[in-house]
Amino acid sequence: MSIVVRRLQKSYGTQSVLKSVSESFAEARISVLLGASGCGKTTTLRCIAGLERPSGGEIAIAGRTVYQATPPIWIAPERRHVSMVFQSYAIWPHMTVFENVALPLRAAGIKGERARDTVMETLRLVGLETFAPRSATQLSGGQQQRVALARAIVSEAPVILMDEPLSNLDAKLRVEMRVEIRALQRRLGRTILFVTHDQEEAMSIADTVYLYHAGTVIQRGAPKDLYDRPATRHAAEFLGRANIIADYQWQMGASGAVFALPGGVTLPAALAQAPHPGELLCIRPEKWRVREAGAPRSIAGRVAEASFVGNRTEYRIDTPFGQMSAVQLDAGPRRPGDIVGIEVAADDIRVVGA
Repeated sequence: MSIVVRRLQKSYGTQSVLKSVSESFAEARISVLLGASGCGKTTTLRCIAGLERPSGGEIAIAGRTVYQATPPIWIAPERRHVSMVFQSYAIWPHMTVFENVALPLRAAGIKGERARDTVMETLRLVGLETFAPRSATQLSGGQQQRVALARAIVSEAPVILMDEPLSNLDAKLRVEMRVEIRALQRRLGRTILFVTHDQEEAMSIADTVYLYHAGTVIQRGAPKDLYDRPATRHAAEFLGRANIIADYQWQMGASGAVFALPGGVTLPAALAQAPHPGELLCIRPEKWRVREAGAPRSIAGRVAEASFVGNRTEYRIDTPFGQMSAVQLDAGPRRPGDIVGIEVAADDIRVVGA
């Protein structure tokens, strides 16, 4: 069941939160709406759910218009065939796990053995069948989130909307729940819209990421495509760490194109023509190769900081064209003050908008 929004707008007084957003969210896939607080991602989700009334535009679910500004169409939330998982879980503390999950079935008039079998099967899907008689207040945060997920699944609504569902969990549980949500989506084939501000969470769970900024979608695509080919500086820095270089000149030399940087440094360029004025160079920290001082084709630099973080070492390296971040696996014992050589492949230097 695909979801389409056209020219979607939402304002609160004079503040415009959504600015004519037009997007299609694919059926039976996980679409992640990613961005900082106040960018419009949650407002989009709430408009689709019918919890907010847009200021303009259209919303269609499975080809059925559920909202339209002109001529006016408004389908109530309970008739949109969507379910929702909230950041706060919204678990009823006076009910058991079974009773919480059974709520959507009761609302639909499904009772008795059919309801019991459906609830227990759903609890088995999320690994909570043995917790069915337990009070919701006796559950951990991760277990409560599984109850909320089970409640969204049990209704068999083809669309599940998730608003920052993992933000209240600790780091280990967030990773586990990401894996479970991904596995459940593949098994059930539901359409999921997932809102988050966490770049790592978005990258790990999404089929498609929609990056929001200031009330509009500035880039969309598969996680790897967005990470490897950010369109703007904001996208590059929001989707991960990035070294941004503004002071450069594109030149064509005898051995090919290069970027000329301060200090007489050149970097290889994969571009056949000069970038547009104002465009920037972007190099991900892991794309730098840190070598021994004086290594052929390397640029001399001095280690300013070296931080061992378990599976990698993170460096800050002073160079003639500024301080660069670099990340290395299985790095040697380099310390602040050490002279090193760094190099990067032409294909790993991206040109991005300001």
